[in-house]
Amino acid sequence: MAASIFTAVPRAPPVAVFKLTADFREDGDARKVNLGVGAYRTDEGQPWVLPVVKKVEQMIANDNSLNHEYLPILGLPEFRANASRIALGDDSPAIKENRIGSVQSLGGTGALRIGAEFLRRWYNGNNNTATPVYISAPSWENHNSVFVDAGFKDIRTYHYWDAAKRGLDLQGLLDDMEKAPEFSIFILHACAHNPTGTDPTPDQWKQIAAVMKRRFLFPFFDSAYQGFASGSLDKDAWAVRYFVSEGFELFCAQSFSKNFGLYNERVGNLTVVAKDADNVQRVLSQMEKIVRTTWSNPPSQGARIVATTLSSPQLFAEWKGNVKTMADRVLLMRSELRSRLESLGTPGTWNHITEQIGMFSFTGLNPKQVEYMIKEKHIYLMASGRINMCGLTTKNLDYVAKSIHEAVTKIQ
Repeated sequence: MAASIFTAVPRAPPVAVFKLTADFREDGDARKVNLGVGAYRTDEGQPWVLPVVKKVEQMIANDNSLNHEYLPILGLPEFRANASRIALGDDSPAIKENRIGSVQSLGGTGALRIGAEFLRRWYNGNNNTATPVYISAPSWENHNSVFVDAGFKDIRTYHYWDAAKRGLDLQGLLDDMEKAPEFSIFILHACAHNPTGTDPTPDQWKQIAAVMKRRFLFPFFDSAYQGFASGSLDKDAWAVRYFVSEGFELFCAQSFSKNFGLYNERVGNLTVVAKDADNVQRVLSQMEKIVRTTWSNPPSQGARIVATTLSSPQLFAEWKGNVKTMADRVLLMRSELRSRLESLGTPGTWNHITEQIGMFSFTGLNPKQVEYMIKEKHIYLMASGRINMCGLTTKNLDYVAKSIHEAVTKIQ
């Protein structure tokens, strides 16, 4: 028989975070700890189905009026409206002026991809593959891939993380924005920056917005952790809402994986804010064509769970309580880890652990120290030193803190 037509296909490297989880599962050591994958865990180290989600799932199961017909191409209308509402706020001028639209997507990644595909085809003209797209250094690894695969040819980074002070490099960020060509696209993390956990303050966001407005830069927000970061939906959406109040046209990719615990339902939304209703409708008409050739119609179950919850004042209040439960546990783990490291006298400063926010923390551990943690201590974390705070529990905190202390003390 002839050789396979796939003979020349190279084997792609595994996705780092999922390879890390696979290695963790194969590890037989009783002390092992997984601080890699970005999913919430209880203090028992188990996945958590939000109580409000269980309740709504039962309501949906008992609703005999529902069926499995196709949703509209752009998605479940009540989901789209409510998703955009919590991103922009009930009193948003953009909502009142009817200049927003949205697209239900397959998770936050799908929202990013639909937005990227639209921008490549239509942003500031027609088929702008050469438009620079700026992504923070560092950023979630998929940001770069999404925009490359959408066809953008000029992917750049902007300063964000200051390793020396373990915080935001605001001046470097602003300088990069000043130097960026006009109409460049900037990918911004709405809250709980992944992987650093370091966000601009409101005053710093105002400085960023001022430069972006003057330089005609386009903000594309990625909002994957609203409510999950601080426990407050409003606080975590502050940056997006401020940009809208300043008159920006923008995109905001939303994910409901973390704040609803719907990781495998792939529930996302792309909110579009434009100058007026006519612009919104023309944008949505093109996005409808993109969706049609991508997944054609979105799935309903996860969207119904979110829409039902956000539409009911009682369920909405219960959900906010569930989200605060998750956020508070993460904040407690941050405080406890910092306290233990400082009590051990671990070299360096550790205030950044509690100054950062959200699921992830950039510990400052270097690749050799990470390798020591994995091989000698069976504690699995990303090579960048990023850890998922939800992987910490009251049972493993002491072990993790002592292991970090050893790694920092023994390996420079």
